[in-house]
Amino acid sequence: MKKFIFSSILLSIGSGSVLASEDHHAVDASVIASQNANLEKNTAGKGFGPQSPRDLTKKVGQNMRSFSPAPHYQRMNLCNIHMHFNAEHKGGEFTRYAGHGDGHGFETGFQYSGHLSKAESTPLHHDVCHSEHGGLQAGSTIEVHYVHSSAQIRPGESLKACLSEADQNPQLRVEAQVFVLVNDPKAADFERLVEVGERNGYHQALHIPHHTGKPIQYAGSTTGPSYNEQGSPLQVTWSVRPRVMKVNAESVGHWCESNLFHEDHAHGVRNLVTNPQLLSQF
Repeated sequence: MKKFIFSSILLSIGSGSVLASEDHHAVDASVIASQNANLEKNTAGKGFGPQSPRDLTKKVGQNMRSFSPAPHYQRMNLCNIHMHFNAEHKGGEFTRYAGHGDGHGFETGFQYSGHLSKAESTPLHHDVCHSEHGGLQAGSTIEVHYVHSSAQIRPGESLKACLSEADQNPQLRVEAQVFVLVNDPKAADFERLVEVGERNGYHQALHIPHHTGKPIQYAGSTTGPSYNEQGSPLQVTWSVRPRVMKVNAESVGHWCESNLFHEDHAHGVRNLVTNPQLLSQF
């Protein structure tokens, strides 16, 4: 596949940015059902591998495509960090459905199902990481994807940073962590959690959480709402932590103002993939 074609695919799935109407009109269940039906139709018999995101509590899958698991993330190069508004996956402490949303990946997904104190959930005086789809506030849930590549690369903007001139077909791994934003300056500092440096010769996110439960690992794909009705062709080893970490909302806003990935807002989410033919066995 030519480089510019492959890179354009990565740019599309990396941002997950399908424009939605600004009136934030919520669609009904039939729209999501129609998208799921189109996904099934458009992938049937075409050899697509297992897809993401998924319900992490359901381990049954019938997709027979297999690929070798990517190495541990500490033996790969971090290539990108981005976040989605609400969790794309369902499971652990993020099981509360946000609703059907606008049909394009916004105002849907899954939210923190735990409890916040009155102080933690007190609204900020302003949204953070604002975009045309709205911004984040105290109480908002985000799913952060620490994307790793087996290619010899440097961290950068979008998933195109995961490729190199010498390796256009690298192994990919995503370490995923769900956060809930709180109005508490003593909560975890998001800028520290996404701090980047070198460790043992690899580019790494130096402070990926290690105390949010044993990661749930499975074979899947890239995500983003541009794939609500189409299969993603890329193979990804996923590692999703089941517990949610509370993070200082203001620190998330500070990161959106300036970071090497040029990320300034939370992206939309892909519909949960439920067709067993598109899911791997754990």
